[in-house]
Amino acid sequence: MKAKTVKRRDFLKSSAALAVVAGVDASARVNLNPDQVQEFYELRIYEAASAEKKAVLDTYLQNALIPAFGRMGIDRIGAFTNLDEPEDLSVFLLIPYPTLAHFADVNPKLLADKAYQEAARDYFSAPKEEPVFVRIHSRFYKAFAGMPVIELPAQTAGREARMFELRIYESHTEEKAARKVDMFNSGEIDVMRETELAPVFFGEGLIGNDVPHLAYMLSAPNREAHESHWGFFGAHPEWKRMSSMEKYKDTVSKITNYFLVPTAYSQI
Repeated sequence: MKAKTVKRRDFLKSSAALAVVAGVDASARVNLNPDQVQEFYELRIYEAASAEKKAVLDTYLQNALIPAFGRMGIDRIGAFTNLDEPEDLSVFLLIPYPTLAHFADVNPKLLADKAYQEAARDYFSAPKEEPVFVRIHSRFYKAFAGMPVIELPAQTAGREARMFELRIYESHTEEKAARKVDMFNSGEIDVMRETELAPVFFGEGLIGNDVPHLAYMLSAPNREAHESHWGFFGAHPEWKRMSSMEKYKDTVSKITNYFLVPTAYSQI
């Protein structure tokens, strides 16, 4: 499982978010609908053990796990594979939870769900010597105030062609990470919308092996359109203004990105 990694000292960057940090603009414009509570996200990356086992994994996700989540009232689940590396056997699963209680209730409800247990029979019957997956990597996030819930791409409803970019921004201190979150909430998300980068979610990293960090996802009908939208973003006067502000400098120490395509059973 490979990712494209870039280190940019002068590209304003970022991660987790503290509610109060010295220098963070509390009066910043935030697109927060008071009726929308910030969601929580789990990003799972399943590493299948082989192409044959990946087929078992896909069947499990499509016919067992995602329907079981639906019965719990959890929807808009994204399932993706690596666009640039077809040989990568990983499946990226983005799961939105309305509350922490929903997250805590998942495992007990799965154990009690007979339909799930039956649909997952082949997945669970894999012997120790021939596992379906090598490992499941998991990160946990809280949605940004500026984008409290997942926003589905326009192409999703009609199951049209679409691609996604998942970006992970690491920071070298928690305070710098909070500043980058503030930058997004203070206008950078607005600029992304205006330039058709079509963001899907933004999340402050709460748990993971590379905190402090944040993650977000963008969408487009294809790679060419996506690159064009990034060009518009880079030239936008508001982005140029914000990126020159002293308080937003050196907020990211590392950027990792993945270009993804949805599986047939993805709800995003």
